[in-house]
Amino acid sequence: MYIEIDFNSDEALYIQLRNQIILGIATAQIKNGEALPSVRALADNIGINMHTVNKAYALLKDDGFVRVDRRRGVVVAIDFDKIRTMATVESYLRPVLAAAIAKGISREEMKGIVDNIYDEWTI
Repeated sequence: MYIEIDFNSDEALYIQLRNQIILGIATAQIKNGEALPSVRALADNIGINMHTVNKAYALLKDDGFVRVDRRRGVVVAIDFDKIRTMATVESYLRPVLAAAIAKGISREEMKGIVDNIYDEWTI
């Protein structure tokens, strides 16, 4: 699993880590059922605090991307509750779309952006 963290970004490290893991799942670099590195191992590997990794893992668990297995640690376990997922996606998109509208990006331009991302990440 390759994680790329930008230490100069204004985005919190735990959010970057969470997003990188979700991207790994979306692009099939991380598979359903695959165990993620331990909190300590990932923190050491990336060079960040263990609490940061723990916070990212907690968010992933809350969002239905992972579960904690006593024997295997944190395991990718996609929760296929589509209604809950759609509500979560909508809550993430609202501020993004508000910013786009405020900056004059049209509905069609936004649809094009979404289509390009889907094309990039799906086969």
